[in-house]
Amino acid sequence: MPDGNGMILAKEEENDAEVRREDQDQINEFGQLNARLHELRFEVDKLKKLLEKIDDASTELMMGDGDRVMLRLGQAMFEATEDEATEFCEAEVDRSQGIIDKLAEEEADILEQQAALKKLLYGRFGKSINLEES
Repeated sequence: MPDGNGMILAKEEENDAEVRREDQDQINEFGQLNARLHELRFEVDKLKKLLEKIDDASTELMMGDGDRVMLRLGQAMFEATEDEATEFCEAEVDRSQGIIDKLAEEEADILEQQAALKKLLYGRFGKSINLEES
């Protein structure tokens, strides 16, 4: 029987264990956790890119000469002082960093749950199941 990498398992590595409802539920849970993990990592990457843009904007503000600047909020532009724009940037950094921290905690929880599920599923099915990233 082919394993997850398309390799054929040796006869002694095959596991003819019947898939019970409980096993299928665990496999489904693992898949859902894996999907959420990918979503989290995508969100973190997106927020890190936003933080880079905010950092660039903050640097530009520091090099400014005290003039009023245009601040973009969504699709709208507002005129603001450099101090107001700097405060806004700092608040956005704090907000984004807080979200990143929460997502990192959730990622750690997911990885912990996945490790427990891997232990159970590999214990039951051995090399007949592949739960690793390809």
